[in-house]
Amino acid sequence: MAATGLLAAAGIASAHVTVHPESYAKGATDGVLTFRVPNEEDGAGTTKVQVFLPTGHPLLGVLVSPQDGWTAKVTNTKLKKPVKTDDGTITDAVSEITWTGGRIDPGHYADFNVAFGQLPDDTDQLVFKTLQTYSDGKTTRWIEQPAQGDEEPESPAPVLKLTAKGADSGADTGAGGTTPLPESSKSAASTGSTASASDSTARGLGVAGLVVGVLGLAAAGFALARGRDGGARPE
Repeated sequence: MAATGLLAAAGIASAHVTVHPESYAKGATDGVLTFRVPNEEDGAGTTKVQVFLPTGHPLLGVLVSPQDGWTAKVTNTKLKKPVKTDDGTITDAVSEITWTGGRIDPGHYADFNVAFGQLPDDTDQLVFKTLQTYSDGKTTRWIEQPAQGDEEPESPAPVLKLTAKGADSGADTGAGGTTPLPESSKSAASTGSTASASDSTARGLGVAGLVVGVLGLAAAGFALARGRDGGARPE
């Protein structure tokens, strides 16, 4: 019973809005962020989701993917500090995306996909404060950001970590990257190389033995021929 209670508590604590993947490289281009919204209420469905995008470090070229049953409203905001790009200076960016019209039932979740053209390269993380509204009128505010070294707050905001450019992001090694050979493969390759070397050695010894045998037969034939010639020679 105690273990069941702990598992249940852990499930409730982890049932918050999250962003996936958890990290991207600084300045990454042409990617997708997925906001996963679970319903942790027993008697009400989620009917509205509001995600606030940071404008101090804006995402450029934001596009919203259609979501069955949901209508997305995108709000743009004038940037206090315009962003210079190769295509020109950007003066406004998306600051809020609101999904309405759909429903997430208790015990279910929904994924909301947002594409971006470019991530900022002047910060280590992006915080996406989120409001989740239920059919009974309740609103959960996922807006708390943990201080460095502190435990996760009760209502944490989704956080995207931004890693150094060129850093290994996990599964993808990037263009021109190499994936280390697994230890099992290394052993197999080593065994294969040893077997190949042994096989080559055996073949070499076999050929050498054959040559020696042929030379021996030739020498024996030559000696026999000389013996016969010696017997027929006049004293």
